[in-house]
Amino acid sequence: MSSCGHTLSGRNVLPDELDQLVQAVEGWCDSGHIDIVLTTGGTGLGPRDVMPEVMARAMDFDVPGIGEAIRGQTLSITPMAMLSRARAGVRGRTLVINLPGSPKGVREGLAVVLPVLAHAVDILRERHSGPHPR
Repeated sequence: MSSCGHTLSGRNVLPDELDQLVQAVEGWCDSGHIDIVLTTGGTGLGPRDVMPEVMARAMDFDVPGIGEAIRGQTLSITPMAMLSRARAGVRGRTLVINLPGSPKGVREGLAVVLPVLAHAVDILRERHSGPHPR
């Protein structure tokens, strides 16, 4: 990510426990120091896949186009993409994006969202004054 102009602030591995994940995501967002939170895994159909429920509890509002774009783009790679319940949303001034759990899925999802991350952060931090990039 640093090659894309982003700095990794931290990395945590957490259990698939709804309340603990909600608390962690809210804490990162509410700290005021983190622009983007990327989660990996927990977006499928399994009983321990709880990231969509975390998002429902923690986010102020959804950004549905991000999840739609990731699913749309990766559907051309694997039909399993249609089973993803990954979401994106905003809490405070922090963008939260759910990515798949596999390293390959993370790379593919990041390839979709990286072009818009700086612009999204600028909007959330009220630093944007020009036209949208094309």
